Amino acid sequence: MAGYEIVADTGDQIGEIPTWDEAEQALYWIDLLTPRMHRYRPGDGEVTTWETPELFSAFAMREGGGFIVATRTHLANYDPLSGAFELLCRPEPDSDANFLNDGRCDRQGRLWIGSANWGMDKPTGRLHRYDPDGSVTEVARGIKLSNSLMWSPDSTLMYYCDSMERAFYVCDFDAAAGTIANRRHFARAERHGIPDGSMIDTEGCLWNAEFDMSTERTTGYVVRYDRDGTVDRLIELPTCRPTAVTFGGAGLDTLYVATSRYHMSEEELARQPASGALFALDVGVGGLVEPRFRG
Repeated sequence: MAGYEIVADTGDQIGEIPTWDEAEQALYWIDLLTPRMHRYRPGDGEVTTWETPELFSAFAMREGGGFIVATRTHLANYDPLSGAFELLCRPEPDSDANFLNDGRCDRQGRLWIGSANWGMDKPTGRLHRYDPDGSVTEVARGIKLSNSLMWSPDSTLMYYCDSMERAFYVCDFDAAAGTIANRRHFARAERHGIPDGSMIDTEGCLWNAEFDMSTERTTGYVVRYDRDGTVDRLIELPTCRPTAVTFGGAGLDTLYVATSRYHMSEEELARQPASGALFALDVGVGGLVEPRFRG
């Protein structure tokens, strides 16, 4: 098993969207099933937790401070320091079949947000682009559970996955227009779990947390996919439910991994006590600065 450090034992039901704030030198993340947001500062080891006004499913930093967040149905502005919370829009006003899920900003400062079917068994999910001017554009549909939004280092490719299909896709990306084309298969998560949150490194390889609901396994994996979609590395962790990854730290060379203790029995937690914690690993490669929303 790879060397790791547990840097925040927050016991999250489903820890998600770890996001490194380069200016603050701090990592933020949320719990999908508990209304709270965390901050970890590696400089002094301090962990701060805020109770949020609603359950959040995604968030991104804003250039003007605070965050743009996704609730189950709406986008909103949120400032954990003041507690200010302002609804912005509902990306799917015509549908009660879906909830908003994974999201991330591109390097032009636009927020991309995906949705998922409530039962995660029907392809009613969509992918939207939310621009700084407040406009919402539907970009794709036919998804069961949208996840793993990510861009290549040169912003010519966009990646996402349908978790329930265990399928990763890659599209040609027009950064100026904010459009995608020529979607094709990139990789399939066959063996190690359901693909969850991802991050691209400086070499253009995709790191993915693969989530397993097994009651038998006691370890799980972060998988590095090469640029051609082949598995390049497997990193084993002492929990079968890793959920999302990001790069952070002073040199953007620490891989942070959020995890989950969702639906774990007392017996399972006794065997996997670190489930729900935030891990830090040295993987020998670095990441890119996280973009901010420009609205």
